[in-house]
Amino acid sequence: MHTSLPVLYSFRRCPYAMRARLAIAVSGIRCELREVVLRSKPPALLRVSPKGTVPVLVDTEGIVVEQSLDIMMWALRRNDPENWLTPEQRNLPSMLDLVAECDGAFKHHLDRYKYPQRYDCETGESWRDAAVDWLQSLETRLKSDAYLFGARPALADMAVAPFVRQFAHVDVEWFEQQPWPRLCQWLQTWKQSALFASVMNKYPAWQDGNPGQVFPLPQQAG
Repeated sequence: MHTSLPVLYSFRRCPYAMRARLAIAVSGIRCELREVVLRSKPPALLRVSPKGTVPVLVDTEGIVVEQSLDIMMWALRRNDPENWLTPEQRNLPSMLDLVAECDGAFKHHLDRYKYPQRYDCETGESWRDAAVDWLQSLETRLKSDAYLFGARPALADMAVAPFVRQFAHVDVEWFEQQPWPRLCQWLQTWKQSALFASVMNKYPAWQDGNPGQVFPLPQQAG
């Protein structure tokens, strides 16, 4: 399948899809965004990616990229105007290590905190508490700089923030009462950014045979 634009299957609130959209938006690479309703997945998505999860990117040559971090790398290796791949402190492998921690143990705890019934848990509080040490490690990183790897945002911030946001939103009052003021400020700064606003626009669910939404919009690119 050859297309004039890469195609991105996405779901607005999914943190994995969110991180992919952030990287594509900052890169300025135009794509066709297809908003997916997860309870009614379009056949076109299932044809290119039978697992049926988002995000999924199909490039103009028909190559399928199914992992959110791989989509971020795909976009940023083509254009990285804000140097997300080259943080002020340390390096890309160090950032990828932190993202792996987020996607591993932290995501495990987050799922059970947010959806305890899915995992036969009476409450999610024990899972919330299990995630505290990792969140505290982010607070420690932020003691000397505004972002996780220096004074400016980089890939790690954008890959991790959607999941911290999801965790915080389970119980905002509890989250904001914890001893991590720098983490709260980091999250708030990200949520108030023009980039975040640009990737959170609402689009109607895409239907097979219809054109998708050009993304990012011209004023959002770069």
